[in-house]
Amino acid sequence: MATILVVDDAKFMRLTLGNMLTSSGHTVVGEAENGEEAVRKYGELQPNLVTMDITMPVMDGIEAVKTILSDYPTAKVIMCSAMGQQRIVVEAIESGAKDFIVKPFDEVRVVDAIKRVLGS
Repeated sequence: MATILVVDDAKFMRLTLGNMLTSSGHTVVGEAENGEEAVRKYGELQPNLVTMDITMPVMDGIEAVKTILSDYPTAKVIMCSAMGQQRIVVEAIESGAKDFIVKPFDEVRVVDAIKRVLGS
């Protein structure tokens, strides 16, 4: 299965998503609580996939996706946010995200998004 970096400023959300991912056979190789940390950890860990919150301190998820993709064009990122508005979804996809999942997380939707993005 996939190695995944979980990025969210809320520890509870990282834990919740991490539990869903591990119970579906994936490995959480790291966590980050802001976009700047996510960029650094992506470089260190080179995961198969990143789940990225949009609204975070220091650097938001949209900027982090752009930064990661400028250095690693084949990176796969799924955006996560409680804000499911059309504008934010479009901005996330235009920034290079491969999919978008809305909080609170639905485990079936999370697993489906990962399968689709990884092509498995």
